Amino acid sequence: MHRVLGDRRAILILLGPALLVYSLIMLVPMVWSLGYSFTKGNSIDGFTGNGLANFERLLTDPAVHEALWFTLKFAFVVTIGQVLAGYLLALLYVFYLKRASALVRTLVFFPVVLPTVAVGLLFQNLFQVAPQPGPVNSLLGALGLESVDWFASGGTAFWVLIVMEIWRSMGFYAVLLFAGLVDIPDEVLESARLDGASGLRLVRHIVLPLSFPVLMSSLIFSINGTLKIFDAVVALTNGGPGSATTPLTLYMFQTSFTYGEYGYGSTLALLLTVVSLLVSLVVFRLTRRDLTKG
Repeated sequence: MHRVLGDRRAILILLGPALLVYSLIMLVPMVWSLGYSFTKGNSIDGFTGNGLANFERLLTDPAVHEALWFTLKFAFVVTIGQVLAGYLLALLYVFYLKRASALVRTLVFFPVVLPTVAVGLLFQNLFQVAPQPGPVNSLLGALGLESVDWFASGGTAFWVLIVMEIWRSMGFYAVLLFAGLVDIPDEVLESARLDGASGLRLVRHIVLPLSFPVLMSSLIFSINGTLKIFDAVVALTNGGPGSATTPLTLYMFQTSFTYGEYGYGSTLALLLTVVSLLVSLVVFRLTRRDLTKG
């Protein structure tokens, strides 16, 4: 094995095709988009160089600041909700629903495979106020409270988006984390119980440290997915009311394909790439922590 892996020609044969495909699919479009960041125009009028004008506009564009703040806020809240809900469900499967865990996991995972448009329409109907109150407003009326137009303000629309995205994807993280929890040896758990660990103490000192790698993997999956949220926002609010729920991805799409400003749209894409990279580096830094030592 060492002789094979030490042969440069063998390495080239084994890894060359994969690296070529990766470069064509991922790296080439990224470099191409970076080149567009220094231009203005579109495919109809043509492209001309404009230096750093797009980057100067990026620093002073209030719509970018609003979209970036919404993206970071949304990613932070949804990531915590997805991973926490998924982890709690995984613990429920492992310790309390062993016999029925497969059925429960299937039911919880079902929203993951639903089309985003269908989920958006479902939540629009759940929270609608007209022409007839949806189930949520009907419940508020039954409790003697006033109906709420959830999509009339950015604050309430934001929380509807949060609930929808967590409900839609927590099943994926529950199944992912479940795979990490079932790998914990039963002997370790039994020994901890004999030593008096149970409930939260068992989770804090035994289960959490041993499942920390898969927990961090889930965190990375979640934060990168939520930073690039697009379809759920389009399906539910389309960035409204106004631009209150417009993430960077939607603003980039509108700039490029609605207004035909491909150069500035590429600059927004570069900003999103840098933000995702920085957040990923922070998360990777956290994975170096060894919970078994403190």
